[in-house]
Amino acid sequence: MQQSDPNPPLELVLERRLDAPRMAIWRCWTEPALIEQWFCPKPWFVSDVRSDLRPGGVIAMVMNGPDGERFPNQGVYLELEVGHRLVTTDAFSSAWRPSAKAFMVAEITLRDAPGGGTVYRAVARHWSEADRQQHEAMGFHEGWGKATDQLEALARTL
Repeated sequence: MQQSDPNPPLELVLERRLDAPRMAIWRCWTEPALIEQWFCPKPWFVSDVRSDLRPGGVIAMVMNGPDGERFPNQGVYLELEVGHRLVTTDAFSSAWRPSAKAFMVAEITLRDAPGGGTVYRAVARHWSEADRQQHEAMGFHEGWGKATDQLEALARTL
């Protein structure tokens, strides 16, 4: 599958150069023990991560807040190019069973940056402009930005 054409009314994008090797970042996105260390901006955290790393395989976790909030999240992997591209969605809960409400498709792309490090691009594609606006109002840029800082710091240690 090729990267789709941009659709700004439905997309939120975070792109930056990370000072960490591409394969270390890939590991942080795909290994449950590593996902738990960076995925939510602190003081939030994820637990109970399950990952069946293949198209149609489940990616599930619980997002935990500082006041005891718990938000289970489950989706599936749509596409994987090891070390380069990861596409997930919450449109399916497992295998190809539709979820109650689809919110987005997430596409992560990694490429070697000139001079070292990794060009990291995260795109959240939504089913409607209202969903995109809701995600942006929830703090997409700040939250995903902080999580990406945590991702970079962890990847640098691997």
